[in-house]
Amino acid sequence: QVQLVESGGGLVQAGDSLRLSCAASGCTFGWYVVGWFRQAPGKEREFVAKSRLSGGNTAYADSVKGRFTISSDNTRATVYLQMNNLKPEDTAVYYCAAGLRADTALQGYDYWGQGTQVTVSS
Repeated sequence: QVQLVESGGGLVQAGDSLRLSCAASGCTFGWYVVGWFRQAPGKEREFVAKSRLSGGNTAYADSVKGRFTISSDNTRATVYLQMNNLKPEDTAVYYCAAGLRADTALQGYDYWGQGTQVTVSS
């Protein structure tokens, strides 16, 4: 059974940084793809970034390119999302998800975490 647990969310001011973590269990195979998605109130869940658990195969949404960095530690089965220069429009619940044949679409991910709230004040 694959389980994903996110942590690291919080309340910050615009321009600040946060690092989210996604600890995976039950999917220690490096070829799993782990993605980050976010959902703001009243909006659909959207893709943010993805990476293979073993590293590589990364991709980012245009809205976060140059500000967010995804990285992985396969020995810890953990994927991180470093978020710099945060903006109020980054406010959302952030979810990590995992799938063997996943890309940027939600449908490719089979397992989801419970989410962590990120709030950016102006």
